[in-house]
Amino acid sequence: MAKDDLRQVGAIDVGGMPYNIAVAGGSGMVHEGEHAHAHSHGDAQIAKGYFEDSQVAERALSDWAGDWQSVYPYLQDGTLDPVMEHKAETGSMNAAEYKAYYQTGYKTDVERITINGNTVTFYENGQPVAAEYASDGYEILTYPKGNRGVRFIFEKSDGDEAAPQFIQFSDHIIAPAKAYHFHLYWGDDRAALLEELENWPTYYPSSLNADEVVDEMLAH
Repeated sequence: MAKDDLRQVGAIDVGGMPYNIAVAGGSGMVHEGEHAHAHSHGDAQIAKGYFEDSQVAERALSDWAGDWQSVYPYLQDGTLDPVMEHKAETGSMNAAEYKAYYQTGYKTDVERITINGNTVTFYENGQPVAAEYASDGYEILTYPKGNRGVRFIFEKSDGDEAAPQFIQFSDHIIAPAKAYHFHLYWGDDRAALLEELENWPTYYPSSLNADEVVDEMLAH
């Protein structure tokens, strides 16, 4: 995506971190930037989207290896309400507004994803769809304010016809490192996926229970 394809329309502060609000290519899809939070493995400025091109390096699918669960059901059943309330303490919206925002962001029918070697398996209503994926590089998305995000892209090389042709990871890490959670974009049009800023299904390790997911989110 070219730099001009993202038009900043404002900025808000959430949990002490700056979130840019950008619109992709006049599509009307609004997304409060890439969520800013960091684990001990990364620099906080990088997590907030401030880095040099030279710091970005291609990553292997093994960075996301494991068994992952969608957090969307936790949002729907009220488990994440304390997280929304926490965001409202320092943000520009109230808890109900944050919940509505994440309702769009987290929405997905894929409740679980497993990544083993080059094979990615998507589970929808318990039914698996699997394919093998190979790296297709990465794209750096630039916002007018100067902060940026990186999408690491993989293309299907073999597998079920129903599996998406492309998957794109965003996890606030810009070089090889193990992911602790991720946002995933998928579909058959590589370029169109780069313009998706409104819906970003989010996955945490399946080994975490509901309370542990909440603790992880509150910690960041």
